[in-house]
Amino acid sequence: MNNEVLEIKDYSLSLKIKNKFVRAVDSVDLNINKGEIVALVGESGCGKSLTALSILSLLPKSAKVINGEIKFNNMDLLKLNLSQFNKIRGNDISIIFQEPMSALNPLLKIGKQIQQVLLNHRGDVENPKEIVKDMLRQVGLSEVDIIYNSYPHQLSGGMRQRVIIAMALINSPKLLVADEPTTALDITIQAQILDLLKDMNKKKGTAVLFITHDLALVKNLCDRVYVMYASMIVESSTIENIIKNAKHPYTKALLKSLPSISQRGKKLASIKGVVPKLENRVEKGCPFAPRCEFAKEICMKEKPKLVNFEDSCVRCHFARELNK
Repeated sequence: MNNEVLEIKDYSLSLKIKNKFVRAVDSVDLNINKGEIVALVGESGCGKSLTALSILSLLPKSAKVINGEIKFNNMDLLKLNLSQFNKIRGNDISIIFQEPMSALNPLLKIGKQIQQVLLNHRGDVENPKEIVKDMLRQVGLSEVDIIYNSYPHQLSGGMRQRVIIAMALINSPKLLVADEPTTALDITIQAQILDLLKDMNKKKGTAVLFITHDLALVKNLCDRVYVMYASMIVESSTIENIIKNAKHPYTKALLKSLPSISQRGKKLASIKGVVPKLENRVEKGCPFAPRCEFAKEICMKEKPKLVNFEDSCVRCHFARELNK
């Protein structure tokens, strides 16, 4: 039995910037099985959000798909027309955006907004108001009658994010894409939202793609991790293996830069250089080469191929030499 909910295969896209197309997502391979929580981790501008938006066909007009497949339940999403996609988006596949105020209509009450999502896909459902209230309770909100009749600006940031999660889950999707869902929240609310996602995943069996720039955030949340750098996935493995035995130089450097109690009083490690701006990226060579302490001439000239280990995949010319 095939438990694979999402499969992205050799997917690439370009963005038009200053009258030229620049590769923004490059040769991405990614899969998620039923009931899994998988993280896509990378610095701002690396292409992780564009990958997420590709799944839901929400790309900007400046984007152009170059090649690849995005399969949901073995159906290629890139081949669907708008009418076909509208039946899936918000129903079988849902998304949580990082800024709830921009995702919610400021002129509509919360209850009506969630009810619209429900009725768009399940128009004949009985007692939609009660279904919405029950979902608000499931995401940890109390006084649901008040919240149902509130406008977005009347709720706190944490409450609005719970509303967005309720809206995303109202039709029991098979895949939930969470794009930096805790970025604008304080650390206490962050922890509550992560616990909520984990709880909803266990109860409903929903597969989750969790997009974040913070590797530390996913330690206790995800089953597997894909690490992305400058449009390319450079390493993938289980979260436990990434933390204990990262193999790509970028992943290793990323882990060293995380704050730790054991390093208290010491200067935090940093990665030399900066992520290249999208318009300045070159399509040859390894994107991390200019910042990598192990880089050689081949790294500047040739794109590295995926190297398969028993427990991970790594895109590096010297993956085996560096991990003997």
